[in-house]
Amino acid sequence: MHSVNVMEPKKPQHPTVQPGQALDADALELFARVARAGSFSLAAQQVGQTRAAVSRRIASMEQRTGQTLFLRTTRSLALTATGRRLLPHAMAVLDAAAQARGTLTSVRAGLAGSLRITSLPSFGTTVLPSLLLKFRELHPEVNYDLLLSDRRVDLLREGVDIAFRVTSKPPPDWVARPYLHFYVGAWCAPGQWEPLQHPDQLTPMPLLLLGPVSNNPEMHWVRRDGSASAICPRAPAAVQSDDLTVLVRLAEGGMGVVLAPSYCVQDAVAAGRLVELLPGWNLNIRQGNAVQLLTLPRPQLGAVARAFAKFVQDSAEQQG
Repeated sequence: MHSVNVMEPKKPQHPTVQPGQALDADALELFARVARAGSFSLAAQQVGQTRAAVSRRIASMEQRTGQTLFLRTTRSLALTATGRRLLPHAMAVLDAAAQARGTLTSVRAGLAGSLRITSLPSFGTTVLPSLLLKFRELHPEVNYDLLLSDRRVDLLREGVDIAFRVTSKPPPDWVARPYLHFYVGAWCAPGQWEPLQHPDQLTPMPLLLLGPVSNNPEMHWVRRDGSASAICPRAPAAVQSDDLTVLVRLAEGGMGVVLAPSYCVQDAVAAGRLVELLPGWNLNIRQGNAVQLLTLPRPQLGAVARAFAKFVQDSAEQQG
């Protein structure tokens, strides 16, 4: 009998580079495609290249790493021991690339359809626009129907998908999630008056009041830290309106003291156009101190409404 010497394939005799420099994501993805297809020709069809181009790229990988990855014959292609060790890592790269492409495709395709949203005018003119602009960057094909109103909206009958409301009693069969916590304070133009110490001192002030507030003969105030409370008679309004945006603008111009939710005046305060006149005190309102996101239960939500609701919740979590 004659003995047969089994020789390991010779490693390419070329200068080598560090593996990290040779095995980039594109190279690993191509290696995985060739290994999975078992053929340079089939892998070439998948990536839209010629067989010769794919073969050259694999050969370049081998030359640059100093490792033989495939055993080649005229009829077959097989992985070497090194190639088999590399394959799981290359397949992970291939799978990750496929997932990334799928994500980008879904973002490009985006959602399409319409979204009917209702909110309080004060929220709809201050906070809602920034939410819609950011959501539109993700899903430019969505159209919006906005209903800004203080009246009680029959959400189902009027075909509402999303509602933003300040309420302690959400409608039956709707899911309520707090989106934005706020407080109602007293605000005026800078330098107009010295800061007040007690709500009683508001009585002689020219008040700019929203309709529902102006209907109450008394105002209930609480310290923000819970240490005190006060019930004060409400003086006649210098200006009464159903539009809080107008009242805020009048306060900026020095016409009086506006009682408004903190989210309505945050930009004016940041810009120095308004200051808090009664620091540490909140006007107590029976509806609560949170803007609620109202939706139908998840199984009844359409794809667009479901995506927007999740976007709003994620936004709330990012704001802390």
